Amino acid sequence: MLLTGQGNNNVMTTALSRSATPLADTLRLALQDDDTIAVDALIDAVPEGPRDRFTTLLTLYSLHTAPVHGLGSAARHQHHPALVALKVRCEADWLDELGDVPADCSEDGDPATATGLLSAMRTLAARDRLPGIYKWLARDAEWDEVVRVLALEGGPDAGFDDLVAACQIGLTGAPKMELAVNYWDEMGNGDPAAVHTTLHDQLVAAIDMPRIPVSEQPVSALARTALGGLLATNRWLQPEMLGALGLIELQAGPRCRLVLNAFDRCDAPQAAYPFYEVHAEVDPRHGKDWLDKAIVPIVTEHPEWGARILRGAAWRSAVNAAFIDEATDILGVPQRVKATADRTAAA
Repeated sequence: MLLTGQGNNNVMTTALSRSATPLADTLRLALQDDDTIAVDALIDAVPEGPRDRFTTLLTLYSLHTAPVHGLGSAARHQHHPALVALKVRCEADWLDELGDVPADCSEDGDPATATGLLSAMRTLAARDRLPGIYKWLARDAEWDEVVRVLALEGGPDAGFDDLVAACQIGLTGAPKMELAVNYWDEMGNGDPAAVHTTLHDQLVAAIDMPRIPVSEQPVSALARTALGGLLATNRWLQPEMLGALGLIELQAGPRCRLVLNAFDRCDAPQAAYPFYEVHAEVDPRHGKDWLDKAIVPIVTEHPEWGARILRGAAWRSAVNAAFIDEATDILGVPQRVKATADRTAAA
């Protein structure tokens, strides 16, 4: 990690630059200080590598999206110039990498038209809707392996309610109404006991699911989580956010049904079911309505958003596929399952 500074910060900056401490750890410590000297010293900080970049970004995103009572006084640094510069620098490198993700829909039509964009979105969603690891869960995994997968997954839509809330800012008409309906479903349609995050907490308790610390999560899992922060904290990426969230809705339902198959086969406790039952039931409708009632009106009014909406969906597809591949290797999913999934994807 290289840090440089000016003026009275030179001594501190030099000490930090010689430290082997990851930038993410240095940032967390700086945010705990009552003054801004340590934060000032991060003006030219550079992460050590992908893991350090994503853990740094997750900390920065927390200043924008995490519960304020948990942030404490660190929240006041949200727009500190040094942290803004650090965020932009880390995101620029990542956006360069995401720029290499293909989002070609030439076979599906012009994404500037509703017909072409919907066709491309559905093609992308179908490409890896049922990865081999979920089929393995449904058919073969032992109970402890099921729990490990769900712990790594963290829920099919962790933080989705807040992402939808952020995505609707500035929208009008039918798209805003559709995102409001989606959000209300996330809120259990007004029933506190049915709020999706509450159901996930219930699932965690029912199966004694471990909470995996950030330091122990694979880099691909960090990137998948960080993508939500990237999209939610950059207003200019609203079209990409619409595409990414839409793809989540299009893919979550079938995967949740396979998790329920695993629960049935392994005699899971009843309290584990509601979270995945509600997603298996409502997400297929959410996916269709997101396309028809949010994306179609938007691209009809703003054709220039079409390619960007598709690009956001491709970003989500890529980071999720990388996570699935890494999780498959970590968990030792049999090669025959991986090979079957690869053949299915190729077809």
